Amino acid sequence: MKLKSDIRILNKKAKFEYIILDRYTAGIQLFGTEIKSIREGKASLVDSYCAVEHGEMYVKQMHIAEYRFGSYANHEAKRDRKLLLQRREIRKLEKATKDTGKTIIPLELFINEKGLAKMEIALCQGKHTYDKRQSLREADDKREMAQMRKMNKW
Repeated sequence: MKLKSDIRILNKKAKFEYIILDRYTAGIQLFGTEIKSIREGKASLVDSYCAVEHGEMYVKQMHIAEYRFGSYANHEAKRDRKLLLQRREIRKLEKATKDTGKTIIPLELFINEKGLAKMEIALCQGKHTYDKRQSLREADDKREMAQMRKMNKW
């Protein structure tokens, strides 16, 4: 029996602010109250980023709200959380981030079919202002085309 979770917490600003170069899926090490808050959809990836420290990958500034039924042992909302990746992937990402202008950003936090929390992270490069304007123009064009198609159906 497969569990299908509809929990998908997205970092909507990431695709607008950065050019995505490479994507990875990582496990995330959590406390019990943290996974319960994520299953309630009480998490945010805004302003979060990933960093390599002592050969291990951590996600920083990710906000997971305190569990409402938690006791005195509730978790901190913005603590550093360890990401579970293979060593060669961590080394590859660490080497890539030494280049100027590249960073690792979490794109999505989700629950897989086994009920485990996973995070999709990406190696990104910051966009310039003119790239952001182009992204907005493309989104507007796409929206207009969809409206025209919808009007032509009726």
